[in-house]
Amino acid sequence: MTDLISRVLARRAARTSKTPRESTWRLWKELSPLLRLLILTQLAFNVGFYAVLPFLAEHLGTAIGMAGWLVGFVLGLRTFSQQGLFVVGGWLVDRFGVRPVVLAGCVLRIAGFAWLGYAEASWAVIGAVLVIGFAAALFSPAVESEVARQAVVWEEEGHGSRTRLLALFSVAGQAGAFVGPLLGALLLAVDFRTACLAGAAVFVLVLAGHLWLMPQHIPGRVRTRERGGVRLLLRNRRFLALCGAYGSYLLAYNQLYLALPDEVQRAAGSQAPLSWLFALSSVLVVFTQLPVTRWAGDRLDLRRSMTAGLLLIAAGFAVVAAARPAGWTGVAGLLPAAGFVVLLTVGQMLVVPAARAWVPDLAEEGRIGLYMGALSSVSGLIVLAGSAATGSLLDLGLPAAVPWLVLAAVPALTVALLPRREEPAEEADEAA
Repeated sequence: MTDLISRVLARRAARTSKTPRESTWRLWKELSPLLRLLILTQLAFNVGFYAVLPFLAEHLGTAIGMAGWLVGFVLGLRTFSQQGLFVVGGWLVDRFGVRPVVLAGCVLRIAGFAWLGYAEASWAVIGAVLVIGFAAALFSPAVESEVARQAVVWEEEGHGSRTRLLALFSVAGQAGAFVGPLLGALLLAVDFRTACLAGAAVFVLVLAGHLWLMPQHIPGRVRTRERGGVRLLLRNRRFLALCGAYGSYLLAYNQLYLALPDEVQRAAGSQAPLSWLFALSSVLVVFTQLPVTRWAGDRLDLRRSMTAGLLLIAAGFAVVAAARPAGWTGVAGLLPAAGFVVLLTVGQMLVVPAARAWVPDLAEEGRIGLYMGALSSVSGLIVLAGSAATGSLLDLGLPAAVPWLVLAAVPALTVALLPRREEPAEEADEAA
């Protein structure tokens, strides 16, 4: 009997050793100083960004007196100058390295926020917003691509799945997105300029940290000076398929700002509950991202993780579609919307780390910045086209469940786009 118990305990210990259940603090202590810097940078980046941007539309409409169409135009320009130009920032990272591109992004973001705080004419606001957006197009691909590359190294050194590290990066960003608006709301008690200057001050700290701690040359990071990277990227069908699937996730996530407000307005008679639903999403990511990623890393490869995430997102839309014919209102009417937010957020927690972890396997040597930037830019174009179609779909006067069923079909169908197996970039190029 004693021998039997010993054998059972030995087998259990062997399983535990293969999949260690480390705490977040222990995981953090295992990271290199560079990774800690990059993850804290993502936290600070979102704190500074979200301390200002959620309040921009109201400032433009009330303090500046812009017409509604012009406010929408300015916000669209900010998105384009950021998301649409990620591929440019990624190319610059591959060409010149992480440090100079991050520093340039910090300087531009400081200048853009300071300019926005003092801008009163429409042309000045537009200029400041463009500078703010382009700063992120430099900053984000540099940080994201290096975290992805370091995650592969971390995995190869036997520390665990790369998705766990990328999940920690997502948690830091979401925590910043949660804290930023709270800070901005407090600063708005003074005025919008104070919020802008506080956002600029955050980036002064980020700039100082990178000037002091970011190495001139990161070991293992190869700078690519040869041309032709974009041409090879456009021939990489496997990577473009990943962009298509990731774009369907971003399109679904964008419904938090397009379809969900309409549903909340119908159920509650106002959009006041939206803030609680957004807070629910942020809290879920901050407190459950790492356990979800650890669970998925023990059981699923990257393709299966993205598949599960996309199907959960589709199920979120289906929940609302199933409830719409009943026409519930009040608290009961908000339950399907809450279910949608929960399923969308859990799906996001599976999709985002897996997609970012997949890029290094599909990118050419020395071009991870270009590919990481292209993932955002190509997906952003999909969202731009898809959002216009979604807006039209919601305005057609179709039966209540139909738009939500169509939205459920998009992520479910794009599962078929996912590459069938992981393979190195060299094989992907040959397949192309």
